[in-house]
Amino acid sequence: MTSFAQNIQVIRDGEYTKTIYTMIKEQKYAETIQILITLMVTYPESRPCLSLLAHCYFYTQDFAGAAGCYEKLVQICPEEDLYKLYYAQSLHQACMYQEAWSVCSTIVDKPQLESKVTKLQAAIKYGQEDIAGAKAYVDQCSVEDVDTDINLGCLLYKEEQYEQALKKFSTALQIVGFKPHLSYNVALCYYRLKEYAASLKHIADIIEQGIKEHPELSVGMTTEGIEVRSVGNTLTLHETALTEAFNLKAAIEYQLQNYEAAREALTDMPPRSEEELDAVTLHNQALINMDSRPSEGFEKLQFLLQQNPFPPETFANLLLLYCRYQYYDLAADVLAENVHLTYKYLTPYLYDFLDALITQQTSPEEAYRKFDDLANKHTETLRKATKQVQEARLNHDDNAVKRAVNDYEEALERYVPVLMAQAKIYWELENYPQVEKIFRKSVEFCNEHDVWKLNVAHTLFMQENKFKEATGFYEPIVKKKYDNILDISAIVLANLCVSYIMTSQNAEAEELMKKIEKEEETVSFEDQEKKLFHLCIVNLVIGTLYCAKGNYEFGISRVMKSLEPYSKKLGTDTWFYAKRCFLSLLEQLAKQLVVLKDPTLQECVQFLEHCEVYGRDVRTVIEQPLDIQEIPTVPLGKQTVTYEARYLKALFLKLQMG
Repeated sequence: MTSFAQNIQVIRDGEYTKTIYTMIKEQKYAETIQILITLMVTYPESRPCLSLLAHCYFYTQDFAGAAGCYEKLVQICPEEDLYKLYYAQSLHQACMYQEAWSVCSTIVDKPQLESKVTKLQAAIKYGQEDIAGAKAYVDQCSVEDVDTDINLGCLLYKEEQYEQALKKFSTALQIVGFKPHLSYNVALCYYRLKEYAASLKHIADIIEQGIKEHPELSVGMTTEGIEVRSVGNTLTLHETALTEAFNLKAAIEYQLQNYEAAREALTDMPPRSEEELDAVTLHNQALINMDSRPSEGFEKLQFLLQQNPFPPETFANLLLLYCRYQYYDLAADVLAENVHLTYKYLTPYLYDFLDALITQQTSPEEAYRKFDDLANKHTETLRKATKQVQEARLNHDDNAVKRAVNDYEEALERYVPVLMAQAKIYWELENYPQVEKIFRKSVEFCNEHDVWKLNVAHTLFMQENKFKEATGFYEPIVKKKYDNILDISAIVLANLCVSYIMTSQNAEAEELMKKIEKEEETVSFEDQEKKLFHLCIVNLVIGTLYCAKGNYEFGISRVMKSLEPYSKKLGTDTWFYAKRCFLSLLEQLAKQLVVLKDPTLQECVQFLEHCEVYGRDVRTVIEQPLDIQEIPTVPLGKQTVTYEARYLKALFLKLQMG
């Protein structure tokens, strides 16, 4: 933007001169803005004050504020085309593309500004998604200007020609040397090409440079639990590209299912207050923390949808998450209210998939038919992709093989959710043999897909006569992450243990449980406050199995033992499994179908007393992210483990006395 030395000269004799100059040099824009606004009360049309205020607004990313100041400057000095250029730049950054274009068209016969105006016009066309128009203006720029290569790279990226875009950005990087934003563009292309290692290398370079040159940005301190103040949206932060780099790192880790690493990437970035966060960071925070803070996640995505612009993925992700949490009516409302966004941000595949999901609530038969049509289309696409891979391999064309394999994998990732949604219709009807048939039809394409294998394992397990086959599917999943066994879902480990027990492989079950116990002890030693539920859930599932088979003596003792120590093992999920066994036992006792020894009944009462003590702050109802009922049907005081444990204890005592 403009040099402010000349503007400072005009108010050099004023009492604020030295303060303003120093503060701008130190990038204390927010404080400077307050001083300049105070000055503007006395000098409402002061050209120096307006120019400096516009400068500060621009670099705090308040582009609308900057545009307002430059508009006044253009009115005061209509002959000054530099102000017009800055006005147009501010409007462009505020996504007011048509207004920016109109201002650009007033800058004529100015050879010294011609190159900058042409670049800005290209950027405006790019913002309007007029790729052909943008290219026409980029072609007018000098081929010797490195910005031309960068702009062509951006256009190629927009057209999804990531390899060609990468070449342009890499060439520019070799010419100008390390530039954070240029390195970020290279990393982004590698990300799109799914070459995550290469992308992470460039991201690491950006972060290392940022930490080395700007320790004041407090990178990583929030993750380490250190209280630090917001660094604000300063020019320095923008120039380091650290925000973009950490967001891309989070996206890569998320794609690789390293969710904790993705979460850390977001907390590692320079700290800012929530109102200062950019749209991409807000979107990623919502997505990554959805499991732990769903209400907050929905609020952020809904807020972003009202902004202009918002990350393109926001619309689809909000709809998919509504469906995931079974808010199908809300998803339908959002689709109906945003038809213009539907055509712009949803692929035909995704629209059809969402339509089938929403239909499922009113007509499962119609939804199944829609899923079946989608599945048939995808299988046809997958067969074509398979043929292309084979042809590329026969021709020994490595690049063609790489492209064909990527196309196949992308087609498979679109097919699997359709298959799972189709199978879920029968799963909810507990028609597990039919679910198995659906999965068997897809074995040609999905036999190596982890999600498919896991769901096949669950389907076989639920049929209660195919434990051996279920073991064959569960074992590879567990062995894949055996060295980090706590990264595996607890229910997978529990089901594998049960499958071992039901097929008389008790030694294997015991070995697996010892491995889980050892890992939990190691983690507890490093972090004594951390709650770990894996072994607890395994024991609960085994205890539930024995209770279901009528062996309450052993089953209940296993359930009670699983929750020790209560301070670490008692949680919403673990209590849910435990209380089911106790309710089942009470029902059998009341019907006099089961007889328990007095010592066992006394142990049950003592167990419930312990749960009473440690369950005061443990909720029994999982918070709904969007609670459409203002008044809860069950009082909050009754939604605790303490209340329910006390109630169960009273029932046991009543049985003992009766």
